[in-house]
Amino acid sequence: MTSILEGVKVLDFGRYIAGPFCGALLADYGAEVIRIERVDGSEDRYLTPVTEDGQGAMFLQLNRNKLGMTLNPTKEKGKEIVKKLVKNSDIVIANLPESTLKSMGLDYESLNKINPKIILTSNTAFGTTGPYAERVGFDGVAQAMSGAMDMTGNPDEPTKAYAPYVDFCSASLAAFGTLLAYIDRDKTGKGQRVQTSLLQTALTTTNSLLIEQELLKVNRIATLNRSQTSGPSDTFKTKDGWILVQTVGQPLFERWVNLVGEEKWIDDPRFKDDLIRGENGTIISERMAKWCSERTNQEAIKELEKSRIPVGEVLKAEETLQEPHIIEKEAFIKMQYPTLDKDYSVAAPAVELSKKPGNIRTRSPQLGEHNKQILSGLGYSEEEIEELKENRII
Repeated sequence: MTSILEGVKVLDFGRYIAGPFCGALLADYGAEVIRIERVDGSEDRYLTPVTEDGQGAMFLQLNRNKLGMTLNPTKEKGKEIVKKLVKNSDIVIANLPESTLKSMGLDYESLNKINPKIILTSNTAFGTTGPYAERVGFDGVAQAMSGAMDMTGNPDEPTKAYAPYVDFCSASLAAFGTLLAYIDRDKTGKGQRVQTSLLQTALTTTNSLLIEQELLKVNRIATLNRSQTSGPSDTFKTKDGWILVQTVGQPLFERWVNLVGEEKWIDDPRFKDDLIRGENGTIISERMAKWCSERTNQEAIKELEKSRIPVGEVLKAEETLQEPHIIEKEAFIKMQYPTLDKDYSVAAPAVELSKKPGNIRTRSPQLGEHNKQILSGLGYSEEEIEELKENRII
């Protein structure tokens, strides 16, 4: 079975998460993606090392289905290789500052001169315009500036989400934009530049909070896990753990009061709608906390599920790996790596297509693993490849 993006060629100069995950999404659906790293390996290869030779967990996740190449694009012969690669490619991914793109010859103007059909997809911290255009930043910076951190945790200690959701959302939007540009290229015959930024992505996730503040000046403050616009929506301690319950809308609230024996609350003006329930959320959470304290996780989940109230068990990382639904659904693909003596789990593609699904076919590459294969395809001889290696071009 052919894949949807079979034949699409991508050069991935990305780093850390936003660039590499964009490339991984395209690779999962059939694109040929070459991950290009520094000669000694990019920084993200070694973050959170899990192998004997220091390969990082994030690199193992985000570079599946890719070919691996090392290259110094700032040297003259490195620039020649970049030109040959770009000439034969459809898409270049580079989440680098604008000045860095230009110094490496990866800015859109330079790429377009080599290949007018090329699509450049870039993700920056703050975008390429405005006073912060040349600033660098990571996921947490965008969380901080979007209002998200201020509303997470408690008022005395703004809290960053552990999972880098801004990075992953930016990568997903970048992949979406890349495919839009690819579709448009079929119509016009010309490539274009696709841009996302961490800050703009973060602002998208907090936009409703900002609209409310702009119009009503409510000045909300953080309330840990308790929702301020519905209830009960909070985390609750049981006899043997924690669960999270989310009740939004009148039908769910009515099912909940019937479950906990507070039917009189249906007509109580303190709980007449979601917003008022959020304002009186402390009362609701206290009642739910008492109900949960009398039950184990599984007992509470069973009763809540019977009433069709959304609930999830708060799991530790090891518990997530052992969760029966996750295992049976095959949410992870088991992979092997040359310097690991056991398998590791990579999350399967999150978008499921019925006719041409994505799949994880190959592990992340070792450093420079496909140098010879790629350069031979560009017409370089074995002697030339060896010389490039000796001169640290690759």
